[in-house]
Amino acid sequence: MADEPDLRGVKILVVDDSKTIRRSAEVLLTKAGSEVQLAEDGFEALGKVVSFKPDLVFIDIMMPRLDGYHTCALIKNNPQFKDIPVVMLSSKDGLFDRAKGRLVGAQIYLAKPFTADELLGAVRASLTPAAATRPL
Repeated sequence: MADEPDLRGVKILVVDDSKTIRRSAEVLLTKAGSEVQLAEDGFEALGKVVSFKPDLVFIDIMMPRLDGYHTCALIKNNPQFKDIPVVMLSSKDGLFDRAKGRLVGAQIYLAKPFTADELLGAVRASLTPAAATRPL
């Protein structure tokens, strides 16, 4: 990438049951300057939202124990965390999944596997005021 994004100081939580996805996102986001924490499922994610207070959360939809939709809804229904942007991650790229993500409060839907440009673009889009009005 010719113009590397500067995401210094941006705290990002990546929640995915795939170690490969977590590690890929961590490497890309850390290289861009973000502070990154990882969680394997929704329960672990909720604890990290409280302790880490991320600026942005990437959440996989399909996870054991507590899926991404429920995790996003719990974050968005908490007055303390409702303004944290959430990006849904999924290997499914259907209209229903996008609509359900929007209903639980996700700003953006990112299909896996994602490229570095897509991941970093989702971060930039999520952290700008226009993100709230952007379609999924």
